[in-house]
Amino acid sequence: MIKVSVFYPYREDFKFDMDYYSNSHIPMVGEKLGSALKGVSMEQGMGGPEPGSPPLYHVMIHLLFDSVEAFQGAFGPHAAAIMGDVPNYTDIQPVIQISEVKI
Repeated sequence: MIKVSVFYPYREDFKFDMDYYSNSHIPMVGEKLGSALKGVSMEQGMGGPEPGSPPLYHVMIHLLFDSVEAFQGAFGPHAAAIMGDVPNYTDIQPVIQISEVKI
């Protein structure tokens, strides 16, 4: 199993429409990725390690797939539509990481 994580780094002057992201973008992504998508979780940062400090990431989304090939096969045909929707909810440049799930 692999996890594709998309991180939206926190900055003070950001635009992020959580309602659009949660209710429009993520459902659209799920629809386009279809049965290749095995699970999804989303987190909104609350704070950093010091009291009152901002989080490192405003939002993190984690998508589970059986393999890198399954992710690439599902995402590839829809990459333009999925990435093209990003300006509708944020001006933050997302950071993407693919990880192997160990536990």
